[in-house]
Amino acid sequence: MTGIERETMEYDVVIVGAGPAGLSAAIRLKQLGGDDLSVVVLEKGSEVGAHILSGAVLDTSGLDALIPDWKEKGAPVDVPVTSDKFLMLGQAGALRIPNFLLPPLMNNHGAYVVSMGNVCRWMAEQAEALGVEVFPGMAASEVVWDEDGTVRGVVAGEFGRNPDGSRGPSYEPGMELHGKYVLIAEGVRGSLAKQIIARHKLDANSDPQKFGLGMKELWEIAPENHKPGTVVHTMGWPLGGNAGGGGFLYHLNDNQVYVGFVVHLNYENPHLFPYMEFQRFKHHPSIAEVLKGGKRVAYGARAISEGGWQSLPKLTFPGGALLGCSAGMVNVPRIKGNHNAMLSGKAAAEAVYSALTAGRASDELPAYEFKVREGAIGDDLRPVRNVKPFWSSFGLFGGLLLGGLDMQLQNRLKLSLFGTMKHRGTDAQATGHAERFAPIEYPKPDGVLSFDRLTNVAFSFTNHEESQPCHLRLADKLAPTGWTLKKYAEPAQRYCPAGVYEVLRDDDGSNPRFQINFQNCVHCKTCDIKDPAENITWTTPQGGDGPNYPNM
Repeated sequence: MTGIERETMEYDVVIVGAGPAGLSAAIRLKQLGGDDLSVVVLEKGSEVGAHILSGAVLDTSGLDALIPDWKEKGAPVDVPVTSDKFLMLGQAGALRIPNFLLPPLMNNHGAYVVSMGNVCRWMAEQAEALGVEVFPGMAASEVVWDEDGTVRGVVAGEFGRNPDGSRGPSYEPGMELHGKYVLIAEGVRGSLAKQIIARHKLDANSDPQKFGLGMKELWEIAPENHKPGTVVHTMGWPLGGNAGGGGFLYHLNDNQVYVGFVVHLNYENPHLFPYMEFQRFKHHPSIAEVLKGGKRVAYGARAISEGGWQSLPKLTFPGGALLGCSAGMVNVPRIKGNHNAMLSGKAAAEAVYSALTAGRASDELPAYEFKVREGAIGDDLRPVRNVKPFWSSFGLFGGLLLGGLDMQLQNRLKLSLFGTMKHRGTDAQATGHAERFAPIEYPKPDGVLSFDRLTNVAFSFTNHEESQPCHLRLADKLAPTGWTLKKYAEPAQRYCPAGVYEVLRDDDGSNPRFQINFQNCVHCKTCDIKDPAENITWTTPQGGDGPNYPNM
């Protein structure tokens, strides 16, 4: 924004995002540089962990590398996996796939069922003890650029704009935080990462990024149904051939379970309603019998990067680097990315420290790029690189067969008969015209196992200051009713897991109007990914807004 005077704070390193990647980078920097390095972490959530949503079965390799004595330091990682099941669901029954048929990398024994929100809260404590400045409630809303495109820093802490964007009576301009290096760890489809990738064409030599929508509830269940450490993954019903994806059930401690569902966003049928597929999933006997007598205590949703190896953009730019899910480091068949996020933060920190001790600043970090691609992260992503493309091209069963064969060959012989398969187009481009598909009828939620969206959004504890500008920007305000409604039945009504988008009509069904209820937004970014017109841009609202996830 021009004409705004802001205070400037100078740091050696500015980190955007207090997730596992950003906090790992901060911790490693202070382990290496101690008090000689100034490090700040900016977090848009009201507190560290408020916006963290992940499965999560944690592969501790990243944590082991970063803080080897994490057990002695009291990390909230204390529910080891004791049972690991993979089910193929039909409408009324389930077929268990024997573990010995699965590639070894799919084995979850040795991992832990965790709340990543609580893990990040603990990591923030470790970072602060080392001298890292952690600022929650500080949304990084703009990139500070040098004229040559070098990233100098970010703008954070702007508050008080009116709905029309003008400055309100309590306007606070925020400040510019400058760093010798800026590390972007915003998570999936971050608004600053998107700008940096576009300006520097970091994705010019990679495939389009692919995404899934993950939805999750935390339940307290009857003690007799609780089996701490039990991990269940499912495929098949209710999605069938309509979309790729699957469900999970993870037993924590204290009679709690996570139940969740992922829908791959490259589905064609615009009538598909991912949230309702999740609610229907819970009525399957294999899931319902566990939840019987329990109660839902929290809900959330977020996008998941699924492109993997082929979709990794260039990771470095003048002045900094992309970390973790800002680049897309999820291992899709393992449904794990937190370990890679931590490893990427550690690798970035080591590259930054080497650069700073050599007297460098605001240049690129090729050592980081090399470490990611040729180190443990690359070793994790390369062997599974064809699973997602196979699924996209050949559906559930063909994808399972070919993907499983490819993973087995890569595990045993370190080779692939298929080379590297390509991703075909973006998820937005995958959306088909509504006239080609029949609408899907979904059962009405019963209020016991399944719930309507707005009721569930209340359990995400989402809050936005309503007097601020809408952070969901339309490039063309007429497109939703003038184009996507006619061609695609306006899928934003359905793909949003928080009921943000509505098409309102007069009593006689005429005069359609597109309404954005941005107060409901849980920051999943699905609209920025799946809109077939690519008309919606997610930007960060003011700091402290959004969901406030407990134990998620």
